[in-house]
Amino acid sequence: MFENLKNFICNYVEAAPEEITETSRFSEDLGFNSYDFVSMLGDAEDEFGIEIDQEEAARKKTVGELTAYFEEISA
Repeated sequence: MFENLKNFICNYVEAAPEEITETSRFSEDLGFNSYDFVSMLGDAEDEFGIEIDQEEAARKKTVGELTAYFEEISA
């Protein structure tokens, strides 16, 4: 899931997949604003076939935290 999410994130920010780590923070390191993040979550539901709780996902500050959340809800 982490590799898929990294590649997916690159559709929203100007970062190469190899620059994104599990500790990359969405706003501070990757430059997401709240609109970009919410847009990405909406598209991620379709891309990964999951139903995301927007409030729960908003608490995730790093790519690793969001990856773990996606894995949890897709199990």
